[in-house]
Amino acid sequence: MRWLLLAMLAVSTPALADDDAAGEKGRPAEKGTLGVGIILGEPTGITAKLYLKDDQAIQASAGAAFVANGLQVDGDYVFHPWILQDKETFVLPVYVGPGVRLIDYSGGSQSSSHFAIGLRAVGGMLFDFKNVPLDAFVEVAGVLEYDFKSGNGAGLGLNLGAGVRYYF
Repeated sequence: MRWLLLAMLAVSTPALADDDAAGEKGRPAEKGTLGVGIILGEPTGITAKLYLKDDQAIQASAGAAFVANGLQVDGDYVFHPWILQDKETFVLPVYVGPGVRLIDYSGGSQSSSHFAIGLRAVGGMLFDFKNVPLDAFVEVAGVLEYDFKSGNGAGLGLNLGAGVRYYF
């Protein structure tokens, strides 16, 4: 897997697309800037992404955190510093950025419900299709959170997710 990623980065070229057919970083001009869809993983629920520029966006998700046993809302400001692309069918941006997470742990039968807030560091890759208003993505985020339950304090968490979005 590591070799595949290194090979893709080695053969990638900067995303310089035609000005009349796409934006500065290869994003199709006819595709909308707001995408809404589903995310599976941690959390599982709904997701949205709003492009501010061709290489910057705000993304958010809300849903059930099955591993953490609670309800989660998160938001990130992401940059697309590297873009691999097939000039005909898709753009493959890698994204990174800071974010926040709010989670209400339900606790189950073993403990009471409690709330935590955290900072996220997210990284991912998406397949941004040129011919249809869809993207598919995979991402991972590390979380440094503060749990407001007495005695818990600061802790680390991990979010993994994959999903699709339709753009308007």
